[in-house]
Amino acid sequence: MKDSLLSHFRKTISLGREKEEYVLSKFNLSKIKKRDFLLESNTTCQYLSYVRKGCLRIYNIDDYLLESNVYFAVDDWWAVDLKSYIECSPARFNIQALTDCEILAIHKLNFNQLLNDVPELERWFRILLQNALIASENRINYKMSFTAEQRYLEFIKKYPTLESQISQKHVASYLGITAEYLSKIKAKRSKRKS
Repeated sequence: MKDSLLSHFRKTISLGREKEEYVLSKFNLSKIKKRDFLLESNTTCQYLSYVRKGCLRIYNIDDYLLESNVYFAVDDWWAVDLKSYIECSPARFNIQALTDCEILAIHKLNFNQLLNDVPELERWFRILLQNALIASENRINYKMSFTAEQRYLEFIKKYPTLESQISQKHVASYLGITAEYLSKIKAKRSKRKS
């Protein structure tokens, strides 16, 4: 079950068998059913969660009760409300399963202990944060500079198999458009391909 997590770490760092076993001992496996919550806003995010299998959506709800999907955590991705996790503050986001999921989670206290005990994880975490910052900057750029259709094309590139697994309303919310407008974009693209 935890082999995928080791494969994930091995893409960036080399730990050796003893350290790998120690790191894995700090993670707990949990199964989350579709529509259940991993985190609800205004609670404190205490876990860094690796998605072994499935899809989570990380979203917020504005003052008008409109949901906006910020990102999707799919196989081999991480889910966290980083501000809440680091600052021990109320979460801004909800994290909800869009499919049945298998999650490997580590409590913040255990993760901080690992960072002290296994220095290689500091490098891994720095790279994880760098990639998250780049993804966030790209998302801002897409929202400000790209048309809705261009954002849709970027979505397909970033999440090639996700569209068939989740509802169109979640894709539209991520793109910042209505589901109806997304249907028009898809119909227009379909006509061009014909």
